[in-house]
Amino acid sequence: MDRGSSRLFSASCLALVVTAMSFALRGGATGAWVSEFSLSNEQVGWINGTAFWGFTLAMVFGGPLCDTLGLGRIIRFAFVGHLAGILLTIFAWDYWSLYAGTLLFGIANGSVEAACNPLVAALYPLDKTTRLNKFHVWFPGGIVIGGLVAFGLSKAGFGWKIQFATMLIPLAAYAMLFFGQSFPRTERVTMGVSTRDMFTNCLHPLFLLMVGCMLLTAASELGPGQWIPNILENAGVSGVLVLVWINGLMAFGRMFAGPFVHRLKPMGMLLASAVLSAVGLFLLSRSSGATLFVAATVFAFGVCFFWPTMLGYVNERFPKTGALGLAVMGGAGMLSVSFVLPLIGRSYDAGIAAGLPVGVTREVLSTAPAGSEFASTWMGVQATAGLGALGEVAWLPVILVLIFAAMLVLGGRGANPGAAR
Repeated sequence: MDRGSSRLFSASCLALVVTAMSFALRGGATGAWVSEFSLSNEQVGWINGTAFWGFTLAMVFGGPLCDTLGLGRIIRFAFVGHLAGILLTIFAWDYWSLYAGTLLFGIANGSVEAACNPLVAALYPLDKTTRLNKFHVWFPGGIVIGGLVAFGLSKAGFGWKIQFATMLIPLAAYAMLFFGQSFPRTERVTMGVSTRDMFTNCLHPLFLLMVGCMLLTAASELGPGQWIPNILENAGVSGVLVLVWINGLMAFGRMFAGPFVHRLKPMGMLLASAVLSAVGLFLLSRSSGATLFVAATVFAFGVCFFWPTMLGYVNERFPKTGALGLAVMGGAGMLSVSFVLPLIGRSYDAGIAAGLPVGVTREVLSTAPAGSEFASTWMGVQATAGLGALGEVAWLPVILVLIFAAMLVLGGRGANPGAAR
């Protein structure tokens, strides 16, 4: 490994850490936003969802532009978006300023994915599967870092704004590592695949089916992940620590189970992931206290290999789709999350309304003094409603079980999974 490739790879990992930290920190800040800005859970869902469709916007447009504008320009754009998104969120004053800050951050996150996936593949053309797996370990790894930062600083008495400001540290680090480096050409350009061939391959029926499945796999994984810190905080455990536990297991799985996953048939792996995801979400909706960690463990092993197997299957079956194919898959996944987040929030709000004691309003419970009977009742109502909302998401992987089982029976084998998230 030459020094330039190592530096660019390390910078890419740090950029992904910033991306992932934002997921954990937003999840931890959800409750504070509801209180500080007088928002409903559905409104917070729309704010957090903005990060995902902003991600999609950047990936769909940034993917093909990597070939023409160059990887360096896309990464510089990501840095500006990250910086602006962090500062605007910290200094937000209402719903729309939070919305705009989250949107900018989402566009920056998508730009990182759009540029760094083909960058890593171009840096290590003979070892791209291993390198992409190691690169994408830092998505759950970054969520673990962000979750621990949120937990530690909140226990020390620091609010969500200080927590968000910590992202400026890895942001500055990846900017310095990328500065002054020369970037390689993308694989598609090196292979001589035309733009027309790239788009044609993206219209293959099997590719489009996998894009549809990506909508459901990503929503099953990332939708609950954004709500878990807020919902589980009312269910007797630290929601942030549960999120850290889930993503720690995912990082461990992706780092050390790669050789075993690589030997399995993609459809079998996807079917098993869908079953475990559905069971995990079902268990989460019916657990409390310490048993939530058991349910979270099942869920973690279910969603752990969703993203890598989906990308790897498509990458191996349709290599000519290039950066656009990866961008379409990733963008579709993030777009679906932008819609499922407010739907979970709406279900959460509806569950709270249905669970209120007769003659007692939400305002009375939510403003009750800590330690009072009303405050305890309020926590119980929120916990039941939130866990019920997570249980409704279980229907998404159930649908995937049917699709992947049919593909497996019909002989949808494909190549071994390659790149990972």
